[in-house]
Order: sequence, then C-alpha cells, then structure tokens
Amino acid sequence: MISDRLSATFQTAAQGLALQRERIAAASQNIANARTTAGAGSGNGYKVKTVTANAPEPQQFVRLLSDSASALATSDSKHINPNTNFFDGNSKEGGLGPRFATEEQARYRYEYDPTHPDADENGMVAYPDVDMVQEMAEMVSANRLYEANLSSIEAEKEIIKRSLEI
Repeated sequence: MISDRLSATFQTAAQGLALQRERIAAASQNIANARTTAGAGSGNGYKVKTVTANAPEPQQFVRLLSDSASALATSDSKHINPNTNFFDGNSKEGGLGPRFATEEQARYRYEYDPTHPDADENGMVAYPDVDMVQEMAEMVSANRLYEANLSSIEAEKEIIKRSLEI
C-alpha cells in the first residue's frame, strides 16, 4: 500500500536515528568509564564499546525498487495497485536503513601506581584503553548524523503536507 511506502521513509530514518543514538551512548559510556578500574586479577574491568554498522543488502534495494516499478507498470493510470507490497512492515529488515551491533572489547592500558588499591603485584593498574579524542570525534559525528536524519524526517513530512494541498 502507499501508506507502507511512505512509512518506509520514516522507518529508514528511524533506523538511522537509532544507530546514531547508540553511537552517542557508546561514546558517552566510554568517556565516563575511561578512568574506571577493577580489582587486580578480577577481570571485571570496563570493556570499551564500539558500534559497528552494516549497509542493507543490495538485493533488498533492488527488490523494493522492482516492486515499485512493477506496481506502476501494472496499475491503472490513475491509481496504484493496492495489492503491491512496497514495504513489508512485518519484515525485521524494515526500511533501507543501517543494521548495527554494539560490541565490547577488553582492551586495557597499564599505568604504574603501586599506591592504587587496584594495583597488581607489580604496581600496575589496568585502565580501559579509551582514546578521548576519538570518542569525542565519534560523539560529534554521531550528533551531526542524528540531526541529518531528523532533517530528512522533517523534509518528508513537508513533502507529504504539500502533496495533500495539491
């Protein structure tokens, strides 16, 4: 249906928003826990979080495009075929937005501080290996992309509004 086609735009942007929100959250947690330690030998130290994203499969785009084209070719010149599935709302893939996953990596840097309560027998303290500059850049980038996704939603809403005025 046409409403499914319209919602695909919003769902794609929503997937982009969710990805950027997750990137911001991971970078914030990494920065907040940059000086967190765990007891010597406990293995319970903070694990640095990274978010990996994957683009949708090209076949998914081709399928969506061919469904749209076949509906236009077979429909009445004034109507769109109501049986056409422009977007499968039941699909877990919903929209053409990115797929992402958050991964935790046990990366540590060691500093010599024998007076620290979490120091090992050699006086070394394990801190999460967080690169503050990289994490801040990640937050700025994610914030800008989040704003871009919001702008695309606003633009789509404006397009719908203006098309209803015609």
